[in-house]
Amino acid sequence: QVDVVESGGGSVQTGGSLRVSCTTSGWSFDAYSMGWIRQAPGKEREGVACITPGALSTNYADPVKGRFTISRDGDKNILYLQMNTLKPEDTAFYYCAVKPFGQACGNLVEWRTWGRGTQVTVSS
Repeated sequence: QVDVVESGGGSVQTGGSLRVSCTTSGWSFDAYSMGWIRQAPGKEREGVACITPGALSTNYADPVKGRFTISRDGDKNILYLQMNTLKPEDTAFYYCAVKPFGQACGNLVEWRTWGRGTQVTVSS
């Protein structure tokens, strides 16, 4: 059974930074592309970032390019999202997500599963 648990959310002011983490168990972490998706109140869920196995490539949504960095630690089975220069429009629930097996990061819309999420709030 795949278990995905996010942590590290919180509240910051505009321009601040946060790092959210995702721990996983019950599956082969290194075999899947993984990423982060988010959902703001009243809005649809959107893909934010993706990273392939071995961190060979990444993909970011346009609104976060240059501000967010996704990374993974294969030894600890942890996925990270470092978020800098945060804006109020980044406020959302952030979910750690897993791509279908064999899929890279060409799109940010197709995901196999995701966790329960962690809240990120950016105040102006």
